[in-house]
Amino acid sequence: MKLNDFNYHLPPSLIAQVPSPERERSRLMVLHRESRLIEHRQFPDIVGYLRKGDALVLNDSKVIPARLLGASPHEGEKGSKGEVLLLEEMAKNLWECLVKPGKQFLPGSEIFFSGHGLVGEVVADTPFGSKIIRFRLPGDRGKRRKSDLRDWLDEIGCVPLPPYIKRKKILPDDQQRYQTVYASKDGSVAAPTAGFHFTDRLLKDIRQKGIGTHFVTLHVGLGTFQPVRTQEVERHRMHAEWFSIEREAAEALNGVRRAGGRIVAVGTTAARALETAADWRGTIRPLTGKTGLFIYPGYTFKTLEKGALLTNFHLPRSTLLMLVCAFAGTDFILEAYQQAIQMGYRFYSYGDAMLIL
Repeated sequence: MKLNDFNYHLPPSLIAQVPSPERERSRLMVLHRESRLIEHRQFPDIVGYLRKGDALVLNDSKVIPARLLGASPHEGEKGSKGEVLLLEEMAKNLWECLVKPGKQFLPGSEIFFSGHGLVGEVVADTPFGSKIIRFRLPGDRGKRRKSDLRDWLDEIGCVPLPPYIKRKKILPDDQQRYQTVYASKDGSVAAPTAGFHFTDRLLKDIRQKGIGTHFVTLHVGLGTFQPVRTQEVERHRMHAEWFSIEREAAEALNGVRRAGGRIVAVGTTAARALETAADWRGTIRPLTGKTGLFIYPGYTFKTLEKGALLTNFHLPRSTLLMLVCAFAGTDFILEAYQQAIQMGYRFYSYGDAMLIL
């Protein structure tokens, strides 16, 4: 299977640079796998496609202010355009990170952050192109001393918007909108964007229809957004990400399946967590750990085979697009993407949504 099998051309004008005025004011493309019917609706219409006894599975991971700006190899240097993106905490104040420009920061070198008093020591490179960095924290500045980098992030970090959002400035709305309304567990460095379209009111309407809402956690990191660099898709290796499905959620979802209800995964991260925790029969086990599950065409879904997937529109040649193709068929998905382009749908994180039934 070739990487270019998952390629398509997207006009840059269709990459959403700002969120929609309101969360629910997004378009919804509905794909029916059996009939290959494609419908064009508005996001609140999703309620009409869900049935009593179904269950929405939402990823409750919360995005942390993981982007650290002003990185420089020289203490006191101002105006540096370097930056560090925190990926995963390996131990207290020891993080796996992406660094730009990476070539300036070799193992043994230090990274200084202008205006913050924060210093990072590059401990090692990783096979994934990231770096292991040990941080020395700023002084207490007259406040109670904070000994953990996480305690400083609200002060020195900012929203880790993806690179295809080309705005120079982070808007006040980004703090709220690059986050789902139900996010509760700190840990992601990119958002589970399929959940952006839900409001508390819409979730209430869904529950009142007799549709359950259950939460899993997968902290989005390098595994989700790392580019595929191998021409042979099968040779790509996912970077593992932490996830957890608690016993209460697992038992409830297994009950839904036994009763004939559908599990509707909200986002590729929820889908990967469910598929990782499922046994060969599709029974979901309570499980906490890391998943490097790479889903691409040819994969046999265990939990979602008769379910549904809600997702946004994804980058060409990405693992996210490959997962969606595995669920609905590559030809069908690429046909739907061409329709979306012709009809001016908004793409990527702040874009519109697709419901695959």
